[in-house]
Amino acid sequence: MRAPREYHSLEEVRQALAGRLDRGAVPGLFDRFDWFAALHRRCFPDRPVRVLQAEEDGREAWLFLLSPAPRRVSALANWYSFCWSPLFLGEPDAAAQQRLLEAIARHLLASSAQIDLYPLEDAAPLLGALRRTGWFAVRRTMGGRYLLDVNERSFADYWASRPGRLRNLVRRKSRGSPFVLSISDRLTDDLWRDYVDVHARSWKDAEPAAGLDFLHDLARRESAAGTLRLGFARMDGRAVATQLWTVEQGVALIHKLSHDCACDSGSPGTLLSHAMFAQAIDRDRVALIDYGTGDNGYKTDWMERRAPLQRIDAFNPRFASAWLPAARTAISALVG
Repeated sequence: MRAPREYHSLEEVRQALAGRLDRGAVPGLFDRFDWFAALHRRCFPDRPVRVLQAEEDGREAWLFLLSPAPRRVSALANWYSFCWSPLFLGEPDAAAQQRLLEAIARHLLASSAQIDLYPLEDAAPLLGALRRTGWFAVRRTMGGRYLLDVNERSFADYWASRPGRLRNLVRRKSRGSPFVLSISDRLTDDLWRDYVDVHARSWKDAEPAAGLDFLHDLARRESAAGTLRLGFARMDGRAVATQLWTVEQGVALIHKLSHDCACDSGSPGTLLSHAMFAQAIDRDRVALIDYGTGDNGYKTDWMERRAPLQRIDAFNPRFASAWLPAARTAISALVG
């Protein structure tokens, strides 16, 4: 195995990958090069990237990382990322994956004092690689993803299994509802203006400009691919609730929800969710719906499974500056 390569330019990474992490080659949105490139460009423009590649006999491991401070690296991920993980090319088996990850961990040991990686679905392979190469590494469960396995049900069958309070709410609010619902798979300038308008009147904290730019990039890419599902509830012609989903490879991802808090009494967001779930299940025929990260109580009414997410914090004992943070993290992990 040759020494791992380190890239500090995403354009160099793009050239090295030569399309191998593009849409046609990778089914998962969060594993694609354009996801990482847009996330860095819009959300982390001032943080240097550190992308690591290890290779053995044509099998590769890639880690997309940021350097938020000297001698520190983090996953290139944020709250828009439902998950983050090492990416493997060339179909390495489990043993080869471990060797590739250990090569990267050993490479980082020479120059980095601290690593934090989140959100991971399965932290064990990286945790083992870090520990075997000399890192003091701690794993903690932090939050989760809310999932619905459709299991070939119709929407009617799924809906019949929802909590009575949710079904009754939709039944009551649907009677004489003033809202007109629509779902678009193509983005237009008018639709995006509606989206931004709703978010400005939402109960949510104001979206940072960089976040709106990132979501606009995402909506444009997925619109071009035909995977966008942009839903609206309108009253008297004005959008009062909106949801941004993508549907691809049998998986629906719920990226963002917003509604005008002045219309809470009519529950436009709930009625729109009912329509979005119905289309995803009956028309798009998805096998899985993913509500993303965050332990929001309302998600449990719609979903049936919670997948825990994990965080790795790793400290290099060669650097005295890492000792105190390592001790604090270890104590935090013990007390939960």
